[in-house]
Amino acid sequence: MNRDRYVDFLRAWAILLVVAGHWLITGLVRLPDGTIRAPELLVAVPWTQWLTLGFQIMPLFFLAGGYAAGGSWERARAAGGTAAGWVGQRAIRLLLPTAVYSGLVLAALGICLAVGVDPGTIALVGWAMAMQFWFLPVYLLLSALTPVLYALHRRGGLVVPVVGGVGALGVSWLVAATSGAGAGVVGAVNYLLVWGVVYQLGFCWRDRLVGRGPVVPAGMVAGGGVAFALLVGVGPFPVSLILVSGEELSNTTPPSAAMLAWAVAQVGLALLVAPLVRRVVGRAGVGRAVRGLGAVSMTLYLWHMLPVLVVAAAFYLTGLAPQPPYGSTGWWLLRVPWLVLLGLVLGLLVRALRPLERRLALTAARVRPGAGVRGPGAWRVWAGVVVSAWALAYFAGHGFAYEGRFPGAAAVGLAVGVALVADPGGCRQERGDEKNGGRAARVGAV
Repeated sequence: MNRDRYVDFLRAWAILLVVAGHWLITGLVRLPDGTIRAPELLVAVPWTQWLTLGFQIMPLFFLAGGYAAGGSWERARAAGGTAAGWVGQRAIRLLLPTAVYSGLVLAALGICLAVGVDPGTIALVGWAMAMQFWFLPVYLLLSALTPVLYALHRRGGLVVPVVGGVGALGVSWLVAATSGAGAGVVGAVNYLLVWGVVYQLGFCWRDRLVGRGPVVPAGMVAGGGVAFALLVGVGPFPVSLILVSGEELSNTTPPSAAMLAWAVAQVGLALLVAPLVRRVVGRAGVGRAVRGLGAVSMTLYLWHMLPVLVVAAAFYLTGLAPQPPYGSTGWWLLRVPWLVLLGLVLGLLVRALRPLERRLALTAARVRPGAGVRGPGAWRVWAGVVVSAWALAYFAGHGFAYEGRFPGAAAVGLAVGVALVADPGGCRQERGDEKNGGRAARVGAV
């Protein structure tokens, strides 16, 4: 009864914009030889880079994630649960559907490679089906670090995201000032620092350190917006908030100071409009829609690029799709039926995947680690999270078939990571503990 439906709304809204944004920038072209290519819209039509300011909505995911994780970990700890148990239970809910999705995509690509499909086409499909994966290893690692991050929050409050932000600015400056492999290694730290700042702000929001009135959120909007404008207009960073090929610096790989500034402004705006949106979400019809989207959010996130392949096969490979010049007025007008058609296909896909979702939910409940897992079981959880994060990071950076090759090591890594986190005896142990009056058994799924 104390669940904040506005947090659910933020997740649902972010999912919708992620899906719409990926579909919007995916423009297909059929070449004279019958092959399909996907020119990069942000390069071919440079003004579209400004659209990313509205579609880069991932800060809301991390804000809502921190808000929910703080409360969940606090309840688990009060009930006697361990950090490994809590992390394992959350990780398995993310990893199981991701592993099934990855396994099905890899199996399909493996078959295509075996029968001689063009490696370039396989690489393009493998990239498209993994383009959303960058979020997963970052979120998984932040979830694993939540017990430590929340302890820091309880001691330092708003000081923690401020210090994290200063560190992120320092890393971003080093990346901008250097180049080569060293800059890439240093910059990788910002995946945790920049998104960790937003995650920590979720803790602060839950504990009412921010968002109690309009002053602080308005200051975040103004300060973050001005900082972004300076970093882009005077500083070295591009305006696009997603990766653009050929640019020396990126705001996302790794997250830059400009991304941090925009995230702060976006969080401030989310807090500023919270009272108004809460009233709207409180209406029965809107609330049902938000809950419905939340129930299928992982499915939407993982599977939303498959409709692109279906439509490409049905209309582009066959030559049925009209092809006005790329980026022309006619091309933009065709974006409307393109989005509608993809939405219809995705709706059918989600409906078809319902039995799989139910089976995965039952499996997750059966194999999740015990809430009070310790000793060797805890080490298995930590090892599984690390290995899974590495595999997911590989897919995020290379796709499912980099240069038309099957990613054997990453595929095995993900399978091993999930197997390490899963514990078929975890729930039985919890039930046994409950019969004996153990406190950890009452934590359940968090």
